[in-house]
This record gives sequence, C-alpha cells and structure tokens, in this order.
Amino acid sequence: MQFTDFTRLDLEQLPSPCFVVDEVALERNLTLLKQVADASGAKVLAALKAFSMWHFGEKTGEFLSGTCASGLHEAKLGKEHYPGEVHVFSAAFSKDDVQELLGFTDHMVFNSNSQWQRFQPLIQEAMQKRPTLKFGLRINPEHSEGAVPIYDPCAPGSRLGIPLSQLDQDNLDGISGLHFHTLCEQGFEPLSRTLDAVEKNFGHLLHKMDWVNFGGGHHITAPGYNVDGLISRIKQFKATYNVDVYIEPGEAIAIGTGVLVAEVLDITFNQLPQAILDTSATCHMPDTLEMPYRPDITGSGEANEKAHTYRLGGLTCLAGDVIDDYSFDAPLEVGQRLIFEDMAHYTMVKTSTFNGTKLPALAVWNSETNELKVIKEFGYEDFKQRLS
Repeated sequence: MQFTDFTRLDLEQLPSPCFVVDEVALERNLTLLKQVADASGAKVLAALKAFSMWHFGEKTGEFLSGTCASGLHEAKLGKEHYPGEVHVFSAAFSKDDVQELLGFTDHMVFNSNSQWQRFQPLIQEAMQKRPTLKFGLRINPEHSEGAVPIYDPCAPGSRLGIPLSQLDQDNLDGISGLHFHTLCEQGFEPLSRTLDAVEKNFGHLLHKMDWVNFGGGHHITAPGYNVDGLISRIKQFKATYNVDVYIEPGEAIAIGTGVLVAEVLDITFNQLPQAILDTSATCHMPDTLEMPYRPDITGSGEANEKAHTYRLGGLTCLAGDVIDDYSFDAPLEVGQRLIFEDMAHYTMVKTSTFNGTKLPALAVWNSETNELKVIKEFGYEDFKQRLS
C-alpha cells in the first residue's frame, strides 16, 4: 500500500538506510481521522506504539485528542511532545511506574483486578492532588478477529484483558471506563462483530461507565474502509450507553506515509543471486520475520516475475536475516537505492542495534514542494549508550 509517489524523491540526497515520511500524506490521514471524530463524537488518540515520530507531535495535536501509550516512556513522550490527553495501558505496571504516571497521565487502564486493588493507596493519594484522573479496566471480550496469533489479543489463553468470568464486578468503585482491543490492521466489520460481543457480555456494565475505549487496529485511512459504518456505530453506541467513546488508531495515522530507503552493498551467488543491503529485516523491519510478511519494493515483482531475481538479505550475522526474493526488470547494481514501501508504522518504533547495526536516519519530505529535511541521524554513540 503506497499513496505518495516516492519515485519523485531524489534518493541520493539521503543517507542510507533512511526512513522518509511525507508530511503531506500524514496530514491527509490526520484530516480523515479528525473528520471521523467530528462526525461521530468520538475522541481519537494517536497510538504511539505504532508511530511515535515526535517531530510531528504538534501537528498531530492539531487533529487528534491526544495519545495513548503502552507504558511509562511512551506516556512521557506523549506528555512532552503531543498536545491533548495522555492515556496509558500496560499488561502490568511496576510500583515506581505507577507513582510517576499518576503525576501526569489523564486515563490509566489496568489489565487486572489485582493491580487495580494493589495500587489503591497510591491512587487515592494521587486523586487528592488530581481529582480529574480517570481509571479503567481492560476487558477481554473473548471474541477473536485476529488472523495471526502473535497479533491476536483475544487468542485462547491471552494475557491481555479480563474475561467476564474473572472480572470482580463487586469492586468497580472508581472505575469510570472499560477498554478492549481485538483488531490488527482491520476494517470496520471486525470491529462491529467485536462490539456485538462486548454488548452481549458486558452490556450490563456499560450503562454504569462514563467512557469506553474501542482500542486500536482500525485501518480507517486504508482504501475501502467503511468510514460511514464506523461513524454510525459509534454514534449508536454513545447514544445507547451515554458514554464517551475513544479509539486508538496507530497504523491508520501512518498508512502510506513513509518508506525505508536502503542501498545494495554487494551481490553474491548461492543457488540464486543474493543482494546484501545496508538494512536488516531483524533490525529495521522485524515484523517481516515475526508476522511474517513480504514488504513491497517499488519497481519490483515476485520471484521470477521479472527478468532478474534476487534474494534480498540484511547485513547482520543472523542466517535468517532475509527479507524475501524479488525480481527486477534490470540487474541490480552495487550502490543502487531501493524503496521499501509503507514503512512508517511499526518499523522505526521497533528498530534495534543488533550486531551494532546502524539505525536508519529519519527524514521528512513534502511531496508538494519537494522540500526534504534529514532530521535525525544515528551513529556509534547511539549503539554504545544502550550498553555499559
């Protein structure tokens, strides 16, 4: 999936490897999300776990209601660089993290009854200073929509969310909202089915709540998404239960906005031509191995579809640091730049320095004016400072 024509970008102006985000495409996505918020009455939060390029924090705040975080550090980033509300959820919190979070977060969602009860002394103390703090519990609707188990929060035996059978309904004083999350890069229809399950199993509690968070995974800005259906269902839900509704899109903010530019370092042969790149599947795009999936490369085809087929590999020592097999119209050359498409979300937030591999630089491009700015480059000190 790629909306912006990145072939107009002068790749030789960039360091390599480099993530490049088109600010025009990003604003297009943010505009659509704001339209959904305005039309439905929902509050839309930016899920920093998917895309936390805080260079765009102020811009994001012009369109969305705030951020949601998966822990202390993301929450602090949201507080420091993004206007609006700060929401946080974690599978479990440490005491130290809870103490710090209670000083600045707006919504705090717990994953278990036990943590909600354990931290009551800290919560009550914080409420004396910040009475507007809101607390919620994450429920597990036990309704699975995930196609890949590793990304399915409602897979059997999931540690995420409280099943109805385990929810302590007698100790909900102070809980003003419920949170659920079942989706991963999916359309409206899986959300609608999830809501059916939530209303069936937890409907008797929804009337007692002030807010409900529908979680993330909503592919709202992807082509073909049923935006009208989403707006209608949110309005219906709000009216039925008299609650505020939050949604936490992550991918939807960055879909089609960015690429990863990489360079061919060497070409070898073992049963087929092997192109070694200055990027890495395991270090720079780990979802290609975890999910796994095959990223699109501009101008490429499937293996043997075009005249020249190569296995594209990373530069680490991991034998499986292989992206996939691709074909091209012309032979690849050492020094040639390749464009990996749709690489803004769940990439730069998951990079690592395994083997001392250099982190990709970060650049911002304006596809209308052609202005290009490299805003961050990484080097040895970034690798060294993670160790001791």
